[in-house]
Amino acid sequence: MSDRRILRLSGADTRSFLQGLVTSNVERLGDPDSGLVYAALLTPQGKYLADFFLAAEGDAVLLDVEASLADGLMKRLNMYRLRADVQVGMTDLQVKRGTGTAPAGALADPRHANMGWRLYGAEGGDDGSDWDAIRVAHCIPETGIELGPDSYILEAGFEALSGVDFRKGCYVGQEVTARMKHKTELRKGLRRVDVAGVAPVGTEITADGKAAGTLFTQSGGKGIAYLRFDRAKGEMQAGDARITLQA
Repeated sequence: MSDRRILRLSGADTRSFLQGLVTSNVERLGDPDSGLVYAALLTPQGKYLADFFLAAEGDAVLLDVEASLADGLMKRLNMYRLRADVQVGMTDLQVKRGTGTAPAGALADPRHANMGWRLYGAEGGDDGSDWDAIRVAHCIPETGIELGPDSYILEAGFEALSGVDFRKGCYVGQEVTARMKHKTELRKGLRRVDVAGVAPVGTEITADGKAAGTLFTQSGGKGIAYLRFDRAKGEMQAGDARITLQA
């Protein structure tokens, strides 16, 4: 997959370094029942910077991230590194993924069983699965579409996607994320919607003439939308499309 880049983190402090930065429990890496770990790096204010997969490679860790975020993420990791024994570098590895029978060495996508497997090696590509349809069916956000600089991971459904661990201890942005989990009720977030018609990704959704959210990925008359829950009622509009919140 040419839209992904694979970083390698190595050195004696690699796992403790990542454990103090990312939203998921890095100590699960390499466990027989774990495989890939899905995680995010946040700003200190709890907003999204990048989401990625982590995979054990001996004592090193591979980090699989959207290509457009790779250089910035590598710079930020090096900024946080300080005196830790951690080296961060770009690799030539590629990602192959699919939903059929997993080849030897492939690792299950931890976000949902229907997202199949990922394999790291010299060759990339996929098996032609309809990834948008799968993501829409299970409300799985995509980097650069549903996920952007203003995203909060709990509004994006990361808890259901195994992308955040509330028992692991501190990480960057943890305080805000924990407060959203335990002390407030989410008023906005990603939800599945029925879509009658077609509207471009990013089209504003309105309800009774008031802004109610944004329509994102669509497939087969369904879609993922970011909604204000207090306004997401009845039939809504997104351009020429009619939008209804799925039960």
